[in-house]
Amino acid sequence: MNSSALIIMLLAQGTMISLAGYFFYRVLTTPPKQEPDSYYENDDIENRQKE
Repeated sequence: MNSSALIIMLLAQGTMISLAGYFFYRVLTTPPKQEPDSYYENDDIENRQKE
């Protein structure tokens, strides 16, 4: 393998590894989104199943 092909291969692999690492870091450090509580929203419903 000549040197130009080796450089291009290493650059391509380095780019993919750094992008994957960046997005993996973003997933791990993003705070969770506040979602509404489904039970809290349904408190006004009167017809519930009896236990």
